[in-house]
Amino acid sequence: MSSLITCHSTLFWYNPAMQWSSRARLLVLALICLFWTGLIFVGHFFPAAPFVSVPWRGEQSFEDLLRREGRKTTPPPDFAFLGIDQSTLQLPPLTPEEVAGSRGLQLLSERPYPWSRELWALLLDKLFAAGARVVMFDLLFNPPNEGDPTFHAALDRYRDKVVVSANFDFQNGAQAITPNDTLIRPPQLQDNRVGFVNFWPDTIDGKTRAATYRVTNRQLAGLAPQAGDEIFESLAARALTEIGHANDVPDDFRGHMMRFTPPDAFQPSPLYEVFDRKLWHANYADGAFFKDMVVMVGPSAQVWHDVVDTPMSPNTPGPTIHFQAMAAALGHEFLRPTPRKIEMVLVCAAGLVAWLLVAFVRKPLVCLGGLVVITAGYLFTARLLYDSTGLLLLTVPVLSALVLSGLFSLGFEYFLERLEKLRTRRTLERYVSKNLVKEILDNPDSYYSSLRGVRVPVTILFSDLIGFTTLAEKADPEALVAQLNEYLSRMTSEIFS
Repeated sequence: MSSLITCHSTLFWYNPAMQWSSRARLLVLALICLFWTGLIFVGHFFPAAPFVSVPWRGEQSFEDLLRREGRKTTPPPDFAFLGIDQSTLQLPPLTPEEVAGSRGLQLLSERPYPWSRELWALLLDKLFAAGARVVMFDLLFNPPNEGDPTFHAALDRYRDKVVVSANFDFQNGAQAITPNDTLIRPPQLQDNRVGFVNFWPDTIDGKTRAATYRVTNRQLAGLAPQAGDEIFESLAARALTEIGHANDVPDDFRGHMMRFTPPDAFQPSPLYEVFDRKLWHANYADGAFFKDMVVMVGPSAQVWHDVVDTPMSPNTPGPTIHFQAMAAALGHEFLRPTPRKIEMVLVCAAGLVAWLLVAFVRKPLVCLGGLVVITAGYLFTARLLYDSTGLLLLTVPVLSALVLSGLFSLGFEYFLERLEKLRTRRTLERYVSKNLVKEILDNPDSYYSSLRGVRVPVTILFSDLIGFTTLAEKADPEALVAQLNEYLSRMTSEIFS
C-alpha cells in the first residue's frame, strides 16, 4: 500500500513537467510541419535548386503520367496520314509495266528525294478527285526545284483546300523559311495556304505539351504582343479554318496544353501506294477511302529523324503532332494548370492537416493510416478532375508537404514517447520496485483507471516495522527509501515464491 501511495505522489509531483512537455510538443510539431511546408515553398521559387525543387519537377512527371493513363482525346476518324516511309524512299520491286503505267511511280523512281514537285501536283489531283477535304504538307518547299511551276498551278487550283509549311529558324534570329516565291507569292506567311510548323517545347525537359496556334512578329523577337502586330498562324490553325472550324481555333497568342490522343491514333500509310494502281484499288477502294478526309503528307521513315518528344512517347512522328493540335481544338480538349494562389493554399493546407492529425490524434498507427487514406483520396481526386474537367490539380508538392510533415512529426512523437518513458521510469524506480514501474509503464491505461477506484478481490499482508517512526525521523530520506525498497522487494519475492 505504501508503494502505491508513493507512486501516486510521485506521478502527481511529475504532472506539471508533463504538462509543460505537452505544450512544448505542440510547438515542436508545428515547427516541423512549418519547416517542411516552407521547404516546398522555396522549391517553387527556385526551380533549378537541387533537392528543394524535386517535388515541383516531380509534378510535371506526375502530370505526364496522367496524360498517359488518363482519359485521351478521341481521334477524329477523318484524319489520314500519308507517310514518306522507307518503302517510299526505296520502292519495292515493281514491273516495268507498273512503273510505265503510273507517272507518280516514274517520278519516285527517277531519283532520290527530293523528287520533282510535279509529284505533289499529281498527288493533289488524285486526292481531291477522290473527294478529300484538305491536304496538309508537313514539308518545306523553300529551295527551288524541278516541277515548281506545275506544283504552283496545283496550289492555285486547290487554293482553299491545301496548306503547306513554313518554319521559324530560331538559330538564325527566328528567320522564316517559307515556300519559295515560285510556288507562293510573297508575303507567304500572310497567305492562307501557309502555316508555321513550330512547337515550343518545355525549357527544362524538352517535352512538347502545348500547341501555339497564333504568334506575332513581336513574340518571335522575344517581346510581348501588342495591338497591330503582324499575326502568323500555325499549320493546324490554317487547316482548321479550311475545314470550317475557324471558331475552334484559340484566338490568343499563348501555348495551350493538349489532351493527347492515344499514341497509335494516326498510323502512316506508305505514300507510294497512292500511285500503285493495285494498292490504290486494294487498300483505298479506288480512292473512296479519302472521301471527306483531312490528309497529312509528311515524313515517317526513321532516317528523317522527324520525331517529337511528347509525354506520350519520345518518338512521336512530327506530322502527327499537328493532328494532335487539331484534334484538341476540335474537341476543346485543353488542359488547365492549378491557379498559382490555389497551389500555395493547397501546400499550406497539407502542412496544417499533417499537424492537426499528429498533434491531436495521438495514436501513431491511426495517424499513419490517416496519411495513407488522405494521400489515396487526393490522388483519386486528381485523376477524377483530370478526366472530367482537364484540371491538372497540383499533387506532388502538396502530398510531399503532407507526407514529410506527417512522417517527421510521427518520428518526433516516437522520440518524445521514448524519452518520457525513460524519464518516468528513472523517477519511479527511486521509490517503488522495478516490477511495479514496468507494470505502470507497460499498461498505463490500466494503472490510471485503478487510481479512480476499482472493486477487486485482494489479499493484503500487513508488515509492521518495529521502530520505523523513530527511524524515519532520524535517518537520511534517500537512504531510508532505499532501505525500505530493499526490504519490500525481498519480502515480495518471498511471498510470491
